[in-house]
Amino acid sequence: MNNILTQAWEGMIKPILFRPKRVQVAALCYRNTSDQKEVLMVTSRGTGRWILPKGWPIKGKNGAESALQEAWEEAGVQKGHVKGDPIGAFSYNKELKTGLPVPVETFVYTVHDVELSDRYPEAHQRKRKWFTSQEASNLVREPELQAILRQL
Repeated sequence: MNNILTQAWEGMIKPILFRPKRVQVAALCYRNTSDQKEVLMVTSRGTGRWILPKGWPIKGKNGAESALQEAWEEAGVQKGHVKGDPIGAFSYNKELKTGLPVPVETFVYTVHDVELSDRYPEAHQRKRKWFTSQEASNLVREPELQAILRQL
């Protein structure tokens, strides 16, 4: 009986509970106004809450390029410049189509000199809006992302 429990733990339960986090990339698109920085946010397709454009890394692109591609697809960022390495990361549980939550580590890249298009792949699925960095930090759930937005 112990052997069956050990096999179940090692083969099924432990991999589910202790699986490594999957990686996503996010684009923190910002613009400078006369007195502050504003952050471009989009609504999620599932819950409609405000989030940064983000997604899975794209084969053949590095993290920054993948983040910029997500910004195009989800927010219509047709032009922007990514500032080097990620400025931070945040964790959350993404619910897959199967209904199972998957732990995700999302690396955040800043994008400046943003130009928007009114026509983009997910325009009919999402809203987009500029918020002050403080407003944006109050809209997101993830404490690590709140801190990144407040430090912008």
